[in-house]
Amino acid sequence: MQGPDLYPQIHPIGLTGLLVRFADRLTEPANRAALAFRAAVEAEDWPGVAETSSSLASTYLRFDPLHLPHAELTARLHRLIASADWYAAPPPQGRCLWRIPTLYGGPGAPQLAEAASLAGQSEAEAIATLSAARTRVLTLGFAPGQPYLGELPENWNIPRQSAITPQVPAGALVVAVRQFVLFANPSPTGWRHVGQTAFRCFRAEAEDPFTLRAGDEVQFPAVTIGQYREILADGTTNGGASVEPIV
Repeated sequence: MQGPDLYPQIHPIGLTGLLVRFADRLTEPANRAALAFRAAVEAEDWPGVAETSSSLASTYLRFDPLHLPHAELTARLHRLIASADWYAAPPPQGRCLWRIPTLYGGPGAPQLAEAASLAGQSEAEAIATLSAARTRVLTLGFAPGQPYLGELPENWNIPRQSAITPQVPAGALVVAVRQFVLFANPSPTGWRHVGQTAFRCFRAEAEDPFTLRAGDEVQFPAVTIGQYREILADGTTNGGASVEPIV
């Protein structure tokens, strides 16, 4: 089954890449398709495919054209596309649900009130909404291991800022366009800083440095300043986060 505007589409990316696009913008079915299709490509284990990744609405393959010619890989992708309705495919197996304690508002997350106003909510209502939201890691990008998560309720389709915040700290939870970003490193951003966590998305010293995976689900339950300080003082867990498999 094809999506709107005759998607999926296959596009060459240089001499060693192919991109399978499921839409020209983020939608829930297109993101689900990208995740499921990447998992299916991984399961095929085609010799010559060196790497795969998924974005908001596409799947990327990097391959060795000396071992797997462009035309042959394209034909294989067309057959795999035709084998299922990827827009209705279930999420891939092996995903996890993370709950990451979050301190909303205050000096550590100073743009909660502004973001809440744009979303038509009070600060208390915003904290309740954002804490309850069970979001999916739509993709990783911008910095190693850094997740884009969504989608939030429609009233959180708020614009990015017109100016850039020079820097937010690692663990900052920012919001715009119905999505969260959880910052892996201190970074500039045009998104509004609404919460602060002690969670580490990227751990260079670890055998597996990326904590989250595309397709994982994440909640950001609110904690008090006292609870947040206890998490910081403990330092033995990843920001007080809990994780469980999704079955």
